Amino acid sequence: MPKDRFSVSKKLEDNLAVLEAELGYGVTFDLVFRKLKIAHKQSCLVFFDGFVNDVAVIHILRALQAVPRTGVTFHALKQDLYDRIPYFELSSADDLEAAMDQLLSGAMLLLVDGMQEVVVLDVRQYVVRGSEEPALEKVTRGSRDGFVETALFNINLIRRRIRDPNLRFEALQVGRRSKTDVMIGYIKDVADPSLIQEVKDRIGAIDRDAIPMGGKNLEEYILGTVFNPLPVTRYTERPDVAAAHLLEGHVVIIVDTTPFVLIVPVTLWHFTQHAEEYFQNPPVGTYLRWIRTAGIFGSLILLPLWYTLSVSQNLPPWIAFIGPKEPGRLALWLQLLLLELGLDLIRMALIHTPDSLATSLGIVGAIILGDLAVSIGLFTGEAILYTAITAICSFATPSIELSNALRLFRFVLFFGAVVAGWWGLGAGLLVTFLTMGLTKSFGIPYLWPLIPFDGPALLRVIFRYPIPQVAVRPRLTQPQDLRAQKRDKKRR
Repeated sequence: MPKDRFSVSKKLEDNLAVLEAELGYGVTFDLVFRKLKIAHKQSCLVFFDGFVNDVAVIHILRALQAVPRTGVTFHALKQDLYDRIPYFELSSADDLEAAMDQLLSGAMLLLVDGMQEVVVLDVRQYVVRGSEEPALEKVTRGSRDGFVETALFNINLIRRRIRDPNLRFEALQVGRRSKTDVMIGYIKDVADPSLIQEVKDRIGAIDRDAIPMGGKNLEEYILGTVFNPLPVTRYTERPDVAAAHLLEGHVVIIVDTTPFVLIVPVTLWHFTQHAEEYFQNPPVGTYLRWIRTAGIFGSLILLPLWYTLSVSQNLPPWIAFIGPKEPGRLALWLQLLLLELGLDLIRMALIHTPDSLATSLGIVGAIILGDLAVSIGLFTGEAILYTAITAICSFATPSIELSNALRLFRFVLFFGAVVAGWWGLGAGLLVTFLTMGLTKSFGIPYLWPLIPFDGPALLRVIFRYPIPQVAVRPRLTQPQDLRAQKRDKKRR
């Protein structure tokens, strides 16, 4: 299509003809062309019904109709419009293609006959869901607000917590058709400039029609998570968690229509921590972290280890009780496999079940069917017990992405143990460890600070330090400003 087709003409009808043809006026019902006169000159407001704020538009119409016919030049008329329109977000576009991009984002266009420029009025309003506590990141104390599907609202939630003039949010667009707004957030004098530039380069390199699934689609493009199930970005729906990571030098990525933000770079240990630890005293927070980490490790190793011990011969007396005394009608490995698949099936059924019926489904699936299976001898009681403990450990994992990844690695360990016993279990652990060791998030080793070893940083992972003692930002992100606290020696 010729480029000059989108040049703004001095004739209003020519401009409207291009907009009508490109946008499907008369076919799409929600496109509105509102013609009026401004200073006795033919003009037109173009907008999509439902996107604009009606009250603001009424005030703008009153102001436009009050513009006097002065008989001056179009430059003077343009200045008069800018002076009289009672609205904050006012800009202009010098070609119709840029104007249409703004229109499709929800803005309203003003075209005046004889004026070779389009006035863009940002009077958009989106449907905003009320901010509420995220279901996956609940805390006993702390704020109850959470991110929503509107990017600007999410940015405001972060700015409430970080009132730093160096806090930046750069806007990009992804998708030739969707033109999805993507915001990159960072603190200018804290975040590593090379990290910021790499994030922008990876997002800018995306060449796609659309990213309909929002943040998840974006992650697969910029992080290449295709075959590796381990999460290499942290999702959070909590503004306080996002603010805490910004202050440590991380970069957050906000995608419009997505009720969570992406935090990069991350390591494995970011997925073992939870905001609840920081709403408790340091000793309690440390205890919770240890218990949670033990549960995460248990979700990976408990079931394969119990199976290996159950089928082993000549166990030491102190663990000789392990293993079912009555084997059941099915082989033990088949029992565990069916129970694992059954739990996943129940989990998926609960997702697709209305809330009013979810409790009933859980009782039927987990209690009644399990009891009947033991009664008829299909499964052994111990197999159900250890499968249930493993499921509880999985639910204790703060990150559902890490929990799902560990489930796949648990299958690797389990099948290794079934095929080759202790050797197979060891080989599965080696594969899991190597996968974690070779995984990186924006060049950061996944197992840092364990591999490569960093003693002080590892202690901060093991223990929940009191906040007044955290004077240095983590070296993981290579922050420009390493000091988190600047104490005045004279006052000490």
